[in-house]
Amino acid sequence: MVAHPDDAEIGMAMRMRWYALNGARVRVHCLTTGAPAGDGTPVRRDECLAAGALLGVDQYSFSSIPDTQFLEHRGRIHSEVVAVVRETCPDVVYTHHPNDQHRDHNVTAEEVTNVALREAPNLSYFRSPYSLDFEPTMLFIGTPELLDAKIRALNCFTSQHQLDMGLFHQLATVTHRQHIHHRVVKRFPPDSNCAESFRIARRLELATQTDNDRHHAHPQ
Repeated sequence: MVAHPDDAEIGMAMRMRWYALNGARVRVHCLTTGAPAGDGTPVRRDECLAAGALLGVDQYSFSSIPDTQFLEHRGRIHSEVVAVVRETCPDVVYTHHPNDQHRDHNVTAEEVTNVALREAPNLSYFRSPYSLDFEPTMLFIGTPELLDAKIRALNCFTSQHQLDMGLFHQLATVTHRQHIHHRVVKRFPPDSNCAESFRIARRLELATQTDNDRHHAHPQ
């Protein structure tokens, strides 16, 4: 769940594509369509839908919170987050890192965290361009195919002239070098040279009984 159109693609397009290729149901919800007025703008909505189609997103949905006015609409944001999470019952929720220079990102992260820790098993934060003090606890190592999908998705956002989408391509290709020792990187396949970074807020693992466990639990 993200604040704006393009936030999910910048932070985790490779991860989204990987989930879709492996049969997961991927849903992205934007709290705004990216305009100060509540009715939004069809341009940014259409850009999201085009990017989502490339990545295999199952559903792209939007709220109508005015862009840059998240503080003033915090109660409404909370209600929107509750409704989406309860409707979709996600296994894992991804959102912005709470410590972020963009106030919309910050509010989104805080409200999603509040809801997800009550309603969902797993919660992770992705790094945005404005994240502060972000120390990843999980790095998703991509492939050339996944990186190409990310680039093509980012290229859909032609209205975002203030953002250098090529820069996010470059960041994806150096992230693993920034956070992983070169001795570990040497173990990767030759084409595993890109990554996206995440911070796990909570991950639940449930023990399951094996056939052997069941046999010993119910002796004849």
